[in-house]
Order: sequence, then C-alpha cells, then structure tokens
Amino acid sequence: MSSGAPRALLLIGAVGVGKTTTTDAIADELEARSIPGAALDLDWLRRAWPAPADDRFNSRLERAALHAVSAVHREAGAQVLVAAGVIEERAERDGYRTAFGCPLTVVRLTAPRALVRSRLHRRHEGEPDNLAWHLDRFDELTDILDAAEVEDVTVPVGPDPRSSAQAVLRAVGI
Repeated sequence: MSSGAPRALLLIGAVGVGKTTTTDAIADELEARSIPGAALDLDWLRRAWPAPADDRFNSRLERAALHAVSAVHREAGAQVLVAAGVIEERAERDGYRTAFGCPLTVVRLTAPRALVRSRLHRRHEGEPDNLAWHLDRFDELTDILDAAEVEDVTVPVGPDPRSSAQAVLRAVGI
C-alpha cells in the first residue's frame, strides 16, 4: 500500500466471532508490512456506565471517543485505522465514517455457530448468566446483521488469527 489518504476498516460480527482477535492480527500484519496504522477496540471506547436509556450500548459515546482517538492517530500518520465493533443498522455507517474521519470499509466476520458457541463456553466458564446472555446475543446479533446487510465485504474467519487477518486485508485490497 502506498502512502496516501488514510482509510478505516471496521470489523463487525456477532459476539465471539473473533473481531478483536482479528483486529490485533491485522495490526501485526500491517506493522510487518511497514504500513502505519492503529488498532482500536470500540468496546473499550464505549465502556462507561450507566448507559443512557435510549442508547443501551453507548453508541453515541463510542462514536464521540472514536472521533477524538482517530484524529490523534491520523495526525500521527496512521494510514489504516482498524477497529472491532458492531453496527446493527445500515444508517449508522455514516456516523462511523464521520467518526473515523476517512473512508470506511465495513468487514463482517463470520464463523460457524458451533465454533462460536465453543469459544463462548470457554470465555464465560463459571459465569452461567454471562454465558447465557452471550449465547442468546450471538443468535440475536447474527439475525440482525443478516437482515441489515451493513457490510461491504464478508470474510469467514480462518483457522488462526493470522490467516483471518490476511483474508481481511486481501478482501479490502491491502
């Protein structure tokens, strides 16, 4: 990738599909290719409480924080901003593009249901309430994302994070 205007990749998908892990692997791959960038986890940007009653996932706070953080990274020379998060409605894309401050490509990661359920069981071992919520949320969010068609491209996760990262970068032309 030659130097030029920055661009953003937003990895979306249901809980447990590997968004954060793949974002980290993309960051490693971009660094190995000497492409300046930044990796962001939107969960951390919106983690505040209590959430407003009309914004249960703190999406407005997330976009405001993303706007500030992205500006800092672009100013520092980032060519590729990559983030893990969720957009449930196509109408939300413009808000995220504005928050990133550069052209946005939305990449939906998918994984077999059995694989994700296995990951969630490991992740929430000993937390039956959290496990139940995440299992339900996986199914709910998968249905929402299927209907919303928010993504520009869909990439199935690979057998390991590096192969998933490489597949995403190929799919978006990096």
